Amino acid sequence: MSPYYERHIFFCLNERPNGEDSCHLHGAKEGFDHCKRMVAAAGHAGKGKVRVNKAGCLDRCAGGPVAVVYPEGTWYTFVDKSDVEEIVQSHLIGGQVVERLVLPEDVGR
Repeated sequence: MSPYYERHIFFCLNERPNGEDSCHLHGAKEGFDHCKRMVAAAGHAGKGKVRVNKAGCLDRCAGGPVAVVYPEGTWYTFVDKSDVEEIVQSHLIGGQVVERLVLPEDVGR
């Protein structure tokens, strides 16, 4: 049986109410919006392709903003739109992990 989506990316959009550091404060929503637009424009959104989702806290705020791609379970951090574009083109569409943007294993909350 094939998975419903070939790849699924979740962007942490968590905002902490007490002003504590969070992905929201580092442009996570802008990264999510840009990714969603790019995937759709490339014709790669939907069943059998790519799904771009919002997520609450993924508990790796120290590397924020963060996103995770499944089924590989690859965790990314990104700085700007060009980083998101590279994740879309290389990984979500091309299947190649963007090593320079992979979040180190030891980065947690």
